[in-house]
Amino acid sequence: MASTTSSSLSLSSTIVDGKTTRQSAAAASSQCVTLPTLPPPPAVQSRAARATAYCRKMARNVVSMATSTGEVVTAEPTTAETATTELPSELVQKIQEAWDKVDDKYAVSSLGVAAFILLWSSTGVISAIDRLPLIPGVLELVGIGYTGWFAYKNLIFKPDREALIAKIKDLYKDILGSS
Repeated sequence: MASTTSSSLSLSSTIVDGKTTRQSAAAASSQCVTLPTLPPPPAVQSRAARATAYCRKMARNVVSMATSTGEVVTAEPTTAETATTELPSELVQKIQEAWDKVDDKYAVSSLGVAAFILLWSSTGVISAIDRLPLIPGVLELVGIGYTGWFAYKNLIFKPDREALIAKIKDLYKDILGSS
């Protein structure tokens, strides 16, 4: 019995990468296999950064093709790029000017909050109707039928189209005033 325990506890040496390591016999006969660690993943760029880099590369290629020497010229920011960076500040200024012109700020704020609540509740109602088993299909058929009827009544024949256009122009004048 002493010989079996001594043989199970005996140490064996193996060569790993040119170095000798000592392992126990139990560890050498185990079914466990370890894998080497993987290298770290490459740096991940965002989709927008890759698209911007690609667009700049394309702009340099177009500029280099346009010049007869073929040298690569760095593209300066265009007016469209500078306009997009200036757009938010211009938009904010216009909104601030419009807000300063408003006399009854309380009423406008209340209307904005009421519109938000109405929009939020209407999405809830629409999603509840959409979950009903038969109603969405029926409403879709009603919408298709009404669209066909409207097109037949107002869009197919020229006198009907002209009457519809005149009606729309009158409504436009009533809403915005005559200009």
